[in-house]
Amino acid sequence: MVTLVVTDLASNGEGVGRYQGFTIFVPGTLPGEEGRARVISLQKSYARALATDVVRPAANRAAAICSACPACGGCQLQHLAYSDQLRFKQQVVERALHHIGKLDGVEVLPTLGMEKPWAYRNKAQFPLAQRGKRLVAGFYAPRSHQVVEITTCPLQLPQANVALKELLAAANELGIPAYDEQTGEGFLRHLLVRSAVRTGELMVVVVARSAAIPRLPELTERLVAGVPGLTSLLLNVNPRRTNVILGEEWHTLWGKPSITEYLGPYRFTISGASFFQVNPTQTVKLYQKVVEFAALTGIETVVDAYCGIGTISLFLAAKAKRVYGIEVVPSAVEDARLSARENGIENAEFYQGEVEEVLPRLVAAGVKPDVMVVDPPRQGCRSEVLLAMAAAMPARIVYVSCNPATLARDLGILAQHGLSPRIAQPVDMFPQTYHVETIARIQTADL
Repeated sequence: MVTLVVTDLASNGEGVGRYQGFTIFVPGTLPGEEGRARVISLQKSYARALATDVVRPAANRAAAICSACPACGGCQLQHLAYSDQLRFKQQVVERALHHIGKLDGVEVLPTLGMEKPWAYRNKAQFPLAQRGKRLVAGFYAPRSHQVVEITTCPLQLPQANVALKELLAAANELGIPAYDEQTGEGFLRHLLVRSAVRTGELMVVVVARSAAIPRLPELTERLVAGVPGLTSLLLNVNPRRTNVILGEEWHTLWGKPSITEYLGPYRFTISGASFFQVNPTQTVKLYQKVVEFAALTGIETVVDAYCGIGTISLFLAAKAKRVYGIEVVPSAVEDARLSARENGIENAEFYQGEVEEVLPRLVAAGVKPDVMVVDPPRQGCRSEVLLAMAAAMPARIVYVSCNPATLARDLGILAQHGLSPRIAQPVDMFPQTYHVETIARIQTADL
């Protein structure tokens, strides 16, 4: 047991203190707080600990509204007042740009937050587990695959919690067991729920080890009858002993294979495997800021790399001469083309392949991008992508990132090639968590 004063927050939201020369990370604590903690992990220069009591709480400490917090690990910042969460995320971006990217002079704007930072997620993924004879659901405890049981999550839209309760009740009554990671036996692995806020459509995906689920017709009947607004009921089969949630095999048990949602004026078809931003309110703010940073006048050629199902591409197409989307996932490219057709967008076309391969081919074919938009996964851009972007030398690049560390790394590399970041806008897509989305505006150094 140690007694320490917390002096800072790490980028993952954990409190940071020092004890006898060791840096100690303590989740659930805030700067200025003094308390006792139990060390659970000791490394050469740092340790991890769990707070046992806070002797002097910080003035900006907030009362957690979820009984599973902090055990479930889903909300790392629920104990921090929301206005201070926004300031913390701005600081995380500033530190990453300075320490990792070695970039000074980049203006980091205040984080764009939410008026009501609860019940915002349109996608819920609940792992399922067996507790004796009971099927339970929840979220994984930090750094483990131990399911912390919950019956409702305040970050999810209400219909997701309703679907979860109905699945648990039905599966327990029907005696359908959860999948066991250790033995590979059992059936039910995850429940995935996708909600369309504007249309009211609801998709429920049961993820199972096998399609041969016992009493599947009865389970289907119960879910159809018991989940209000259900539009699409799907079965995803994942037989692999893996941490990956979804498998490759899909079955439509009832209703449509997809749901429809709107972002701004645009209509999108969302399948079970589609990537779609989980916070629709903040997504519109994010995309509007992307268009603002792109500074389009209607004459520009735009390349949208890592375009997914084309959500950003359609917002850009309304202001650009032509948009070229690049995405490696074939099904996402088909969804993007479908979305363009459904929305009457004729100045956007989509290419399937790796960005570092497709972008040079487009440039060689005569496509000269005035603006590039990139929205890569958490690991950021491959070095080959950054080199291809530098070779294309657009007037502006708008970089959308969900990881400040890889964003800073990539911006530092681009700066070495004459593409200088000027301004960054954090957007709070995930209130109550440490995650922060950032939009950076980059332009050729001599402009």
